[in-house]
Amino acid sequence: MNYAMHNTITNFIWGIADDVLRDIYVRGKYRDVILPMTVIRRLDALLEPTKEAVLTMKNQLDEAGIANQDAALCQASGEAFYNCSPFTLRDLKNRAKMQQLKADFESYLDGFSPNVQEILDKFKFRNQITTLVEADILGALIEKFLNPNINLSPKPVNDADGNERLPGLDNHAMGTVFEELIRRFNEENNEEAGEHFTPRDIVKLMADVIFLPIADKIESGTYLVYDGACGTGGMLTVA
Repeated sequence: MNYAMHNTITNFIWGIADDVLRDIYVRGKYRDVILPMTVIRRLDALLEPTKEAVLTMKNQLDEAGIANQDAALCQASGEAFYNCSPFTLRDLKNRAKMQQLKADFESYLDGFSPNVQEILDKFKFRNQITTLVEADILGALIEKFLNPNINLSPKPVNDADGNERLPGLDNHAMGTVFEELIRRFNEENNEEAGEHFTPRDIVKLMADVIFLPIADKIESGTYLVYDGACGTGGMLTVA
């Protein structure tokens, strides 16, 4: 990936904490907000292009009285997850009244598919919403993550002339950004410093050691790999 782009995105997200959360959260708690919001914005960016298709499918399924809707909604979204709320983050950023923003943001989170709900529950992110609303910073937080100079979508952003202004961020690059944020937060708090992270050059060497001796024996095809401790999947994507 483009390491300059990687550092720009990581530094920007890291800076959101100081810009928005300072004096509301102690530094050790910044990650309780920034990490889940990074994930939410990435998912939001992935789902934006198919939002209308998902809402149309949701309406059709409801009218037909179909209870088990997951497969059809995933097909409509083109991903393994979906959001069937009427909102995207862009819809929420201009809410003038904080209580309306709170209600709509909670509705937005509730619209995610069950697999994303599990992620949000693990982050315990909903526990932070009241604090963000009472401090009147939820809108500012959302707006920061929608900054037009940062692209968390896998698709590039073009200028008015159709030229690429910001490159897309593929899953491997997004995982690298997320791991770097985790590393910084842990080292900032002197907690588990470095334990979660294996440098990419080491990962590449490990993949080469495993695969190069048997490269001529590997047949072309699709393989299923189970890794119960894969984290963000950085090793798997390099391999």
